[in-house]
Amino acid sequence: MRVADKMTKEVITISPKEGVMVAKHILEKKGIRHLPVVSGGKLVGIITDRDIRRNLPSPATSLEIHEISFLLDKLQVQMVMSREVISVTPDTPIEAAANLLLAHKIGGLPVLDGECLVGIITEADLLRALLECLQGKGEEIRVCAASAGFLAS
Repeated sequence: MRVADKMTKEVITISPKEGVMVAKHILEKKGIRHLPVVSGGKLVGIITDRDIRRNLPSPATSLEIHEISFLLDKLQVQMVMSREVISVTPDTPIEAAANLLLAHKIGGLPVLDGECLVGIITEADLLRALLECLQGKGEEIRVCAASAGFLAS
């Protein structure tokens, strides 16, 4: 099984010049945790819900909510995004993508075809793939699960 088989193809992206609050609203509205940052058609970073939480003021702050929102609106995505992005290609084996997520303790990988962002694969996508294997949807997937050691006694 390859990344192309399980990745999300319709990727929601954001510009590095956008405000962090815009990114926060997109993540919340779409129910996602990873937002690739694209400039001039190229992937330049990724911002996650964790990046945003790290940059929120402490609950013990004396600032009022409208002051916090104002400050976060001025904070651009490029100031808090991760620039060192680990990515995969559509042909990457799905187990290699899972190993990257585990090794780097991250939850999602942008999928690049050359320099073009063509998808994203996340922990949720990999869990869905695992469930398909374990539930035996079709003989081909059952063989996949057995060869991966999921059904071994």
